[in-house]
Amino acid sequence: MSESYTNPVLPGFYPDPSVCRVGEDFYLVTSSFEYFPGVPVFHSRDLVHWTQIGHCLTRPSQLDLSGAKSSGGIYAPTIRHHDGRFYMVTTDTSGIGNFFVTTDDPAGEWSDPVRVDQGGIDPSLHFENGRCWFASNGLHWNRDGLYLSEIDAETGQRKSEPKWLWAGAGGKFPEAPHLYRRGGWTYLICAEGGTEFAHAVTIARSRAIDGPYEPCPHNPILCHAGSYNGIQSTGHAELFDDPHGNWWMVCLGVRHAGYPLMHHLGRETHLAPVTWTDDGWPVVHGGREIELEMRVAALPGPADPAPTPRVRDAFDEPELALGWNFRRNPVADSWSLTERPGWLTLHGQPATLGDAAPLALVARRQQHFECRAQTLLDFTPRRAGDEAGVTAIMNEHHHHDLFVTVRDGQRAVVLRRTVGSLVAEVARQPVGDGPVELRIEADETWYRFAWRAADGADDAVWHALGPAETRHLSTELAGGFTGVYLGMYAVSPGGGGGPAHFDHFDYDAPGDATDRSTRSVTTAPADRGV
Repeated sequence: MSESYTNPVLPGFYPDPSVCRVGEDFYLVTSSFEYFPGVPVFHSRDLVHWTQIGHCLTRPSQLDLSGAKSSGGIYAPTIRHHDGRFYMVTTDTSGIGNFFVTTDDPAGEWSDPVRVDQGGIDPSLHFENGRCWFASNGLHWNRDGLYLSEIDAETGQRKSEPKWLWAGAGGKFPEAPHLYRRGGWTYLICAEGGTEFAHAVTIARSRAIDGPYEPCPHNPILCHAGSYNGIQSTGHAELFDDPHGNWWMVCLGVRHAGYPLMHHLGRETHLAPVTWTDDGWPVVHGGREIELEMRVAALPGPADPAPTPRVRDAFDEPELALGWNFRRNPVADSWSLTERPGWLTLHGQPATLGDAAPLALVARRQQHFECRAQTLLDFTPRRAGDEAGVTAIMNEHHHHDLFVTVRDGQRAVVLRRTVGSLVAEVARQPVGDGPVELRIEADETWYRFAWRAADGADDAVWHALGPAETRHLSTELAGGFTGVYLGMYAVSPGGGGGPAHFDHFDYDAPGDATDRSTRSVTTAPADRGV
């Protein structure tokens, strides 16, 4: 018997994964950058089906993103469990730097930040013999590499000066250090090569936690550079074991759309089995590259009864679903689920989609190349400049918007494309009074935008306003470390614009071949030990 599953196990913008295990339960966190709430938390028992259970950073006292630039904010987190307490340590690059928060319940509220005054980014914690060790990279020191100090796990105060450990195996930007104890060795894993095509995972070990560290003779233990693999830029990995003694790795990777190779869904979370050589070095996926379709001897648990994602969010719950985010902290009173029950209401703010400032935007990750996002909007603009609608957005300089506004004294539906400094309204059509439906359809290459009057007739005519290239929202063109979001927004340059009411939001990926629900059992023999 063997089992198969599909990578990525978390599609869309879920980079820098970190996992800890508590008994038979696995908990995972990822980066969130300028999006709020920060650091999503997931749970699984089989490592394939992950259910979001909360966020670590849900309050302004934990995370102030008001001044965060695009791809600023929260960088790579690490989650650990020690003596009944969960720890999440990360870097707020737009605020206080390195800090950790704690909780007894990862699905509940986490503490206010405890700052650690060791610099660098990508911090990690390691607990051993009643002591707590703090590792980070050394981008802010004279000597590049990975650094370690002992800290107080309650106060965050350092008990020792940061000590240099290792500079990696020769690639640029050694970062993302994690420490593990196995078989009398302390292992130090890191990412290097930059988070582009040369991204790689390397590892070293030492008998003492503070070194000296000897590198693995077959470094890098994971790198897809120069291959034809459908997963590229693999790196930023975490190692962990399951209840049966098998080892696994999660790492980030990207899937490209078209040629030249560009990616717009963001850096995604992938899973691979790990074995160990007789002399104590890890081997990822039998020494081969990670694949989109994976086969292993067994996953650690039965398929989780994770709920099937809803196509429609009808906004009939008292709180937003966990998959929704704001760009930076939401403006007070800019959104409501109670002002018009069963609708999401947005009050337009002076900040536009082109501003690096908090705005009235509620959005979710695009997780599939082929998908459809659709909403029903009830909005009457009060003055020129007021607008509300839907957007596919990478950052303030790269987004495509379909919205209702006023043009030449008449209500209209407009398609606008923003590609760097080029901003153009490429199509518009007049629209009468009343609600309208707005739609974004996507495949690997194109977004297509359409609208229709919401008169209750399912066969009402959809009016196509035009396409826009997905590559214009790609990391290779737009820059940064995030992925495309699809969502609803409202703008009122002078403030006080009419409320924009959204009755529902549909996200559907019926034809996407990379549906994450894929997991099967076969009788074919597995060719590795995990």
